Amino acid sequence: MNLSSMEFTNKTNSLEKEIIQESRAFSKVSSFWKMYKLFPIALVFIFSFSISAQGFDHSHSEFDTILKKYVVNGFVKYKVLSKDRAPLTNYLKTLSSVSTNEYKDFNKNQKMAFLINAYNAFTIELILNNYPIKSIGDIGGPIRLVNLARGAPWKNYKFPLLGADRTLDWIEHSKLRIDFNDPRIHFAINCASIGCPALRKESYKAKNLDAQLQDGLVKFLTDKSKNTYNKEKKELTLSKIFDWFKSDFEKKSGSVIQFIQPAFSETIDPKADIEYSDYDWNLNEGK
Repeated sequence: MNLSSMEFTNKTNSLEKEIIQESRAFSKVSSFWKMYKLFPIALVFIFSFSISAQGFDHSHSEFDTILKKYVVNGFVKYKVLSKDRAPLTNYLKTLSSVSTNEYKDFNKNQKMAFLINAYNAFTIELILNNYPIKSIGDIGGPIRLVNLARGAPWKNYKFPLLGADRTLDWIEHSKLRIDFNDPRIHFAINCASIGCPALRKESYKAKNLDAQLQDGLVKFLTDKSKNTYNKEKKELTLSKIFDWFKSDFEKKSGSVIQFIQPAFSETIDPKADIEYSDYDWNLNEGK
């Protein structure tokens, strides 16, 4: 059959349209197939991103469980805890897994809570590593006073945290005191001694950190075995903590007396004589 020139042109145009349509259809199928093959990878990426976004457990629930179980009135049941160390070990691994970049993304309260809990948890671990002992001061050498004077327990015990080997001394003096300018941290971190502020039966949490810090300060200051004020004699007896870290309290409030005044019901004479009591380094061990 012979085709006229016009018929041939029409047939050619029709064929071209069909080819273009088929090509477009194939392109859609090809794109769909590519997306289908990439879907599992995308799922993994989204899931990973979700986990990353969720991030660190700022409720510190693992540590909460340990503290509720083994802390009674500020004293720690080290003997019982020594037989069940796995939960503490797991929590410490969780702390150690936090990178410096992750930490940088924490807000201020999250950083403080993280460091305070890390200090307290690694202190418990230090005691268990050397248990049984009568004092944290017995760690580092045969003479307690020498160990305490050198700060051996706080400077020699190393653990992984924020991408490097750290010490308790580093957490307290290079991070908490420097980065936050909040002397209340001295009543939150626990040195495993009777003279220390009592260890809380709960972990520190960003969402109510200010209330926890204030509560710790007030409870410590109103502990008559550590701090008292004789209004008639104008004599103030305070824990050695207020002597050791005097500059922190002065920097925050102008003077030690101005810092502690809100916790006392009586007005303290600004010129009151201050005497610092002996510190009890005996282990804060509970039965």
